[in-house]
Amino acid sequence: MTTSPITPTIPLDAQGAFHGFLRLPHSRDDSAWGAVMVPISVIAGGDGPTALLTAGNHGDEYEGPIALQELAATLDPATVNGRIIILPMMNLPAFSAGRRCSPIDGGNMNRSFPGRPDGTVTQKIAHYIATELVPLSDIVLDYHSGGRTLDFLPFAAAHILPDKRQEAACMAAMTAFNAPYSMKMLEIDNVGMFDTEVESQGKVFVTTELGGGGTSTAASVAVARKGARNLLIHAGILNGTCETAPSVTLDMPDGRCFVFSEHAGLLEPLVDLGASVEAGQPIARLWPADRSGAAPRQLAAGLSGILTARHFPGLVGMGDCVAVVAVPVTA
Repeated sequence: MTTSPITPTIPLDAQGAFHGFLRLPHSRDDSAWGAVMVPISVIAGGDGPTALLTAGNHGDEYEGPIALQELAATLDPATVNGRIIILPMMNLPAFSAGRRCSPIDGGNMNRSFPGRPDGTVTQKIAHYIATELVPLSDIVLDYHSGGRTLDFLPFAAAHILPDKRQEAACMAAMTAFNAPYSMKMLEIDNVGMFDTEVESQGKVFVTTELGGGGTSTAASVAVARKGARNLLIHAGILNGTCETAPSVTLDMPDGRCFVFSEHAGLLEPLVDLGASVEAGQPIARLWPADRSGAAPRQLAAGLSGILTARHFPGLVGMGDCVAVVAVPVTA
């Protein structure tokens, strides 16, 4: 099979507001001729660029789905100069289960691009997005937060790219999003990421990390909601003036940003998110989780900066990322 088995139930190229599904046939034990139905909305009016807005890439992250559900329900095509394609729960099986990865095939969608039309359910959805939706788009916003295992300062992010003109456009869009923090982001492993696929197609790409812990807050949803509208105004798709507030620019210069645990145990944070730390400063202690009377192990920052992310559950496994330290950028 070389073409996608996914069929949209709404037109992607018509004027107006349309709400439907990406229908993927999926024969399973409880539904012989069943389908995975990924929600999609398309709002189009007049001439202009196309924005692809996605969330639910990981199923335990909620700010993006909330913001995009509201946007899909309230946007008036008469106010749109171009087209907005909205996927509020792009990995629907994972979202429905409240899990990072799909319960159907174990697939992590953000490590599955460009996908396969004849692969697993996750790979098929990724393939359709990569080959049918991204090529239609001029600018792409993919919402993330920390899910059940991480907690972040709320930031929008763009990547350092080989094409400096594309990089500048991504950074400008990130700035327009106007989260409380704006990150020049370093990925641990970008193979198979949606980010990598979109950027390889030459598109403007912005992502976020807006909190975590497997839930959302009024403040984190407000950041997501404002950011989407700002981005659409920046792209010329909506009229108006971007709503702005101060944003701290952060950089992740190299692998020293990440603090990994080489042991399992009970995590005791020594500093909280947003705190300034110095290189070598203990930022957490790891107590044994299977015995008493033993001293804890200390985990230290690899460089000076701001504690930007932390492991969320109290128990840590060997190899877990315990913290991320990013460096403030001064003008």
